Amino acid sequence: MAHAHQEHDHTHAGHSHGPVVLTSINRALIIGAVLNAGYVIVEFVLGFYYNSLALVADAGHNLSDVASLLLSLLAFRLARVRQTPGFTYGYRKSTVLASLTNAVVLLITIGAILWESIGRFRHPEPVAGGPVAWVAGVGMLVNAASALLFFRDKDHDLNVKGAYLHLATDALVSLGVVVSGIIISYTGWVWLDPVIGLLVAVVIMGSTWRLLTDSLRLSMDGVPVGIDLPGVLADLRSVKGVEDVHHVHIWAMSTSENALTAHLVLQPGLSDAQITTLKHDARHRLEHRNISHATLETETVAQDNCETEVC
Repeated sequence: MAHAHQEHDHTHAGHSHGPVVLTSINRALIIGAVLNAGYVIVEFVLGFYYNSLALVADAGHNLSDVASLLLSLLAFRLARVRQTPGFTYGYRKSTVLASLTNAVVLLITIGAILWESIGRFRHPEPVAGGPVAWVAGVGMLVNAASALLFFRDKDHDLNVKGAYLHLATDALVSLGVVVSGIIISYTGWVWLDPVIGLLVAVVIMGSTWRLLTDSLRLSMDGVPVGIDLPGVLADLRSVKGVEDVHHVHIWAMSTSENALTAHLVLQPGLSDAQITTLKHDARHRLEHRNISHATLETETVAQDNCETEVC
């Protein structure tokens, strides 16, 4: 009869958000949301006042960023709530839902900008180029400053990376609006305003598509981007005392924490102490692959006819 031993580990400070990192992210999200919310109000009002679609489109994008920052802030707060009998993993998955919601909001924004830009091509309207350039210039500074708040932690979490990319993209878009405003003020080419609106939509789509696909992948419990499944299998098989590995499943508990379950087929005759050491080695290898929550079941012979590692 197979000898089975199971252990679950879910502590590894090196690959999860520590208190300092969480405080830094929360502060960045709050400051970024306040800065952008204030600018959005000003940009919307002046965009309508000066009849600039480019400004209104940019304000719409910035508004979606404010929503994104607030959703991310809420998700990070929920992720820190302790587990309950009804939610044994806590609310970590809310970070994935926030990321997916952010992507959907951006797609809606793109549709609205495209619709209005096409309408402006059919019915051009006068635009005050000089004021548009000044307003967009302020926006460029606000977006650049906000993006810098997330630069240090952008590789630690999908929501933080999304915020950084959106704000950095906004800074570039605002630069484009500045240039168009200057050109319009000297040439009177009002058709340039909807052109910039279309370019804004294209740029947003480029930065949103990856966020959307990554978020969908995590929400469907797919293997997170950046996790090398063949490498994980090779690491587990190279642990001393392990003959084979099967029933391997990897998924995201949040946008920054990954989990794994696996069956390890062991060499016969290992003592309990050797099995404990073996699993410690396996967990350590997994932690270096950014898998901090591992449930490992050990057996001396395969317990079913599973023909693949991930069945």
